[in-house]
Amino acid sequence: MLAEMNMYESPSISERNSLKPKAKMAEAATKEKKMVIPDWTKLPKELLQIITDKMNCFDVVHARSVSTLWRSKFPFPASLLRSSYSLPTYPVEKEGLCSLEKIPFVVVIDESASEFFMGLVGRDDSAYYMEVPSPLQCSLRVKMENFDPTSMNVIGSQILSLGHQYRMVCWDPKGLRTTYGNAAILPLNREGGRGEFVVLRSYSGTLLVLKSATRKWVRLPGVPRSSCTALVTFRGRFYASFFDKSIYVIHPYSLLAVRLTPPPNINNGSNHLIPAGDDELFLVKKSKLFTGPITCRVSRLVGLGWVEVDDLGDRVLFLRKDANVCFSANQLPDGCGVTGNSILFTARPGDETYFYKYGPPHVPKENVVGEWRSSRESRVKFIDSHEACAFRVEF
Repeated sequence: MLAEMNMYESPSISERNSLKPKAKMAEAATKEKKMVIPDWTKLPKELLQIITDKMNCFDVVHARSVSTLWRSKFPFPASLLRSSYSLPTYPVEKEGLCSLEKIPFVVVIDESASEFFMGLVGRDDSAYYMEVPSPLQCSLRVKMENFDPTSMNVIGSQILSLGHQYRMVCWDPKGLRTTYGNAAILPLNREGGRGEFVVLRSYSGTLLVLKSATRKWVRLPGVPRSSCTALVTFRGRFYASFFDKSIYVIHPYSLLAVRLTPPPNINNGSNHLIPAGDDELFLVKKSKLFTGPITCRVSRLVGLGWVEVDDLGDRVLFLRKDANVCFSANQLPDGCGVTGNSILFTARPGDETYFYKYGPPHVPKENVVGEWRSSRESRVKFIDSHEACAFRVEF
């Protein structure tokens, strides 16, 4: 190496002097080039808004974390802000002590593409929120069961929005906050309605309804007097499942409740309703057997009844205790261990489970060609399954 370096001689004084003007010219050209680079922060607000609208909401959050200047130019995404509707309490009617909150629900896939975090997020919630504490950092504050909230840097993670979920939040006179699930809302788009809406909620084994025009909770007629186990909206209608396994569709204007025809060949087990956007409404019926492997049946809504299906396409159905979600496996990074046409049930922290896939039964059964059962392809270990689910996919 030393011999090779000695092959190059230093330039003479005259040669160095001749190089100075060239260096100055190059420096001037560089300065001129920098001067002509446009300052995008001076673009009109309307144009910046168009650019922001074309970006994923989490791309905007990442952009805001670059610098203070960028943060001032990119508004916080409206889709990640919580909105709420002030409602009276029940059964004692008091204003200002109850609200229905619309909360974003996301899944975060870490850089290793093996750990998943699912939960509700907001900008100002004490448990989960997206924040930008300093430049070049984007954090998600996560509250796990039995642990204090911790901040997780997600600047290199992939974040997917899975829509919104609703929570009923009530306060007692002393300021104690209580949160309830099993609530849903639909707008009433009547001419001159001025943003009217109707809300359904499950309360103490009763399904209640409130219209914004009357602001009064009443029991919904025409439905069973048993606990509502699931409540979702799909294509402008409410769908409610009850403890007696019956499922009803409810029109938001007339509040007429019609019982749906149950799916064929159904066995005892729990009902799970999962809307796949406005495309499909799925019903997952998980078996409850004393012996043998646990299986489930999947049906989709057709008219006022259900048709059993054996293929979900690229969809993944994720079934939780308080709310179910559906997302496309095509949105996930390659090699993460999560594939389409599968179902995942939550488990307790520390427990291991598997994705459910459709295939022939392990033991031949009469009139059964196939069933949804544990696939054993990818093992899933739950780190936490409180309000925020966290799990690791292992191969």
